[in-house]
Order: sequence, then C-alpha cells, then structure tokens
Amino acid sequence: MLAIRLPDELEKRLNALARRTGRTKSYYVREALFNQIDDLEDYYLGMETLERIRKGEEAVYSESEARRELGLED
Repeated sequence: MLAIRLPDELEKRLNALARRTGRTKSYYVREALFNQIDDLEDYYLGMETLERIRKGEEAVYSESEARRELGLED
C-alpha cells in the first residue's frame, strides 16, 4: 500500500482521466510508475557512477581502450 500527496492540478487531471476512461486513479499511477521506473533507476545509477568517477574511485576508458579491452579492434 502506498499513499501519496499530489499537487491539486495533477490530482484534478488524474481524476478527469479516470472519469473519462472508466479506469481507476491507481491504474494510471501504476502505469506511470511502470513506464518511468527504469529511467529513474538508470538516472540514479548514472549519478552514483559519475560521483565515483569524480572522486577517482571509478576507472574511465577511452573508446579505443574499451574496444581493445573487449577485443573489438578492427
């Protein structure tokens, strides 16, 4: 179970959408989360990696180094 507070305008839009389509507000909130969770996870993972790079805790490779390491050189 999850309870969230929405800004009034968003709540109004969600209510209108649910009324027009005959679906529940919960349905649309679940759909929105399903559609966005991958992007959010990728974003925060990327930000954590960037922070490690800035601190010198994460190795960084050029394209040519990565290609050579992966055996992709032509």
